[in-house]
Amino acid sequence: MSEPLIIALVFIVTLLIGVPIFVVLGVTAMVGLWLLDIPGSSLAQSSFVALQPFPLLALPLFIFAGSLMERGRTATRLIGIAQALMSSYRGNLGYVTVIACAVFGAISGSGMATTAAVGSVTIPRMEAEGYSPRFASAVAASAGALGAMIPPSNMMIIYGLVASESIPRLFLAGVVPGLVLTLGLMVTVWIMVRRAAPGQTEPFRWGPLLRAFWDGKWALGAPVLILGGIYSGVFTPTEAAGVAVFYALFVEGVIYREVGWSQFVGALRFTVLMTGILILLAPTLTLGHIIALYDMPDLLLGTIDLFGENPWLFLLFVAVFYILIGTFMDSLAQIVIFTPVLLPIAVELGIDPVLFGVFTIMTAEIGFLTPPVGGNLYVAQRIGGVSLESISIAVIPFFGAYLVGLVVISLWPDLTLWLPNLVYGARQ
Repeated sequence: MSEPLIIALVFIVTLLIGVPIFVVLGVTAMVGLWLLDIPGSSLAQSSFVALQPFPLLALPLFIFAGSLMERGRTATRLIGIAQALMSSYRGNLGYVTVIACAVFGAISGSGMATTAAVGSVTIPRMEAEGYSPRFASAVAASAGALGAMIPPSNMMIIYGLVASESIPRLFLAGVVPGLVLTLGLMVTVWIMVRRAAPGQTEPFRWGPLLRAFWDGKWALGAPVLILGGIYSGVFTPTEAAGVAVFYALFVEGVIYREVGWSQFVGALRFTVLMTGILILLAPTLTLGHIIALYDMPDLLLGTIDLFGENPWLFLLFVAVFYILIGTFMDSLAQIVIFTPVLLPIAVELGIDPVLFGVFTIMTAEIGFLTPPVGGNLYVAQRIGGVSLESISIAVIPFFGAYLVGLVVISLWPDLTLWLPNLVYGARQ
């Protein structure tokens, strides 16, 4: 049996028997080092190097800022703006949920935080107006996944670090696909409520909209400050994450005075728990070196060549693979583990690394919505008081929006790349 096959079998077997992901990676890396006759101390050295990059600090800081705003009333004010915009449309609370999730995603960078912040307000409102709890929870769970695509995205930060890719360029590349997904989700809501939407509609009026904008000016200021600062060159993404934390503390603690000591500690606790995913980076870096030494991407490319050297077939393979594995693996773990293997193949087939990153994140977003690991499902079903089975069925129509998004960015890659190319110049 070949050594690469032994390493692959160790990874698959330990994963299937339920061993924690970071242990799976560590054991697989140690087996690889033993087969290569490399001292095990190199794993410790790789672990130190993996946690050194300064941009890595952006992840816990963005999570902390989003968690602070989730515990305040930022989401409520964003919902007020969206409701003033959509009040004249049938089924307006469904559209409001999608729009509010898109804007809050530009603050938190996290799918689960977006679902929790917006869903905790809109799901009870939708139920009170006569929407089924299943539908209300499914809309919040599906739209909450936008937090992973719309910048600043935690998943893009991780992909950028693993792929050695520009994080600002990735952020810009996520803008248009994020808008495409937002539109797709709104169309899905329209299809589902067009015949008999509960709730009342009101004629559009400028007065309530202007008042809602004034009331939510500090909430809207967060994405403007964060993204505007990054793309104007005032600060780096990591510095922007620090600014986001201070902005959240100032707005929620000083201006709105809605986040006290207990909420502050709760946000810290949530940040520590979510940042634990970084433990995967240490053994993954070692495993990446082992993969490179064995030329595993070339071996896999030879297998994929059976389908022809077609980048679209490769993207189809990646999409199916990520969607299937997303049913039992966290999305961030998917990116950390499989990007070192799949990215070289994508580049060999002429796929831009930034486009592949956006494609990867969009397929991983579907993992937020698939049991038994789908984080958004658990958040939304707790808020809506529905069973996991019930909400898992209710989100199926919303998969269509994400699948259409995958097709769009695959067939028209310039939609994803034109904005980063416009700002930073096309790749040579």
